Amino acid sequence: IRYILLAVSLSYSILSTAQVQFSGNSRTVYTETPAASTGLDYIYVLYDASGVSMSYTAQNAQNSVVWYKYGSMGGGYAEEISGITKNGNVTTLNSVIGNCGYIIEEGTTRTYLWVVNYKDYYLELSGISFAETQDCGTTQLNVTGSGNDIIYYTINGVSQTLDRNITLEYRTLSWSGDNTQWTETTTTESYEVFKSSIVIQAPYCDTEFTLKGDKFLQYWELEESITSDTYSTNSVAVETTAVQETRENLNEKTVETTTGYGGSAPVTITFTAYCTDAATHKEWQVATDSEFSNLNLRLYEDEIVQTFNTEGTYYVKFIGTNSTGDCSAESTVYTVTIGTSSLECPNAFSPQSTQGVNDEWKVSYKSIIEFKCWIFNRWGIQICELTDPSQGWDGKYKGKYVKSGTYYYVIQAKGADGQEYNLKGDINIINYSGENQ
Repeated sequence: IRYILLAVSLSYSILSTAQVQFSGNSRTVYTETPAASTGLDYIYVLYDASGVSMSYTAQNAQNSVVWYKYGSMGGGYAEEISGITKNGNVTTLNSVIGNCGYIIEEGTTRTYLWVVNYKDYYLELSGISFAETQDCGTTQLNVTGSGNDIIYYTINGVSQTLDRNITLEYRTLSWSGDNTQWTETTTTESYEVFKSSIVIQAPYCDTEFTLKGDKFLQYWELEESITSDTYSTNSVAVETTAVQETRENLNEKTVETTTGYGGSAPVTITFTAYCTDAATHKEWQVATDSEFSNLNLRLYEDEIVQTFNTEGTYYVKFIGTNSTGDCSAESTVYTVTIGTSSLECPNAFSPQSTQGVNDEWKVSYKSIIEFKCWIFNRWGIQICELTDPSQGWDGKYKGKYVKSGTYYYVIQAKGADGQEYNLKGDINIINYSGENQ
């Protein structure tokens, strides 16, 4: 017996482009090109190696061609094969041994092969069912069938598993942030080997599971396929949005928040929850502590509109739960910060001056939730009343501008922090020629 006692890795760069052909096989040979790191040029999968011969066509009929075979120890311990026949530049191994590596040496060129006898690893799928106990995050499937791992060895004798590409298809719900909705999608998982137990992320809708395979049987149009009964989902997922109502009051002071929600009261936010199919109990919670041990509100709707009128920090979250209460999901926690109040009054303005430049009397404020303001002339006649701090006086009384001079305001207001304001002061109208009242 002749062995190749050499460092086979040194010959990897010298690869043959010659063709290897099989005859006597009942079905077309499946050819796979493995990773370069294996040192193999090809892996051939035969449906049944019985009665199959393998031929190699040399680049030159004058070249000497020697065949070797190797197993788990790698190409460094390959044995020369005797009984190879030759016809011109074609040499033939008349009886292929499956699940074996081959080295075909033509001069200084070597071709490295592994031949699989698929009959020894035939995939059979009989049934698919659900494990008796399931948790909320995963689903376990039990598969009846068989199919040993297809093992081959690299030139260096490293064990490798040939990917069968067995696929599992089922439906679930996927979140679309752009469309703010859950959408039914088909998910496909792929497995290199046959598994009698498969654990996947639990689907969010009722579905059937279909297991198919493998890629070799599919290639030969003999694909195995089994489908489960309908699976009833119990897993829950939720997504939420929060949209704060905006105000563009130039006289309202901006209150910066690190969370992005809140600011100057009143703050109105619309919270909307989007749940997967199994969620039957839906609850929004509003608390004054991040652990939600001190709940202010519990609201049982998909969408709520909440107005925050009191200074402080609030925490808001949504909980969706299935009908049995076994599975639930919580949203992210929204933090809403309401700032302290302030109220300041200007003492002069100039109606009919440059438009938008101090031509209206307005208070400067933040977090004012109640507001009343009365403006009087020097004889005590009320000439204007304001009911919101965003409002202002344009210097008119009964549609006409009043004369320049001194006017008076009285304000009663309340802040989000409980601060009460009782303010009185002068308003000086200056620098224009007005009309009498």
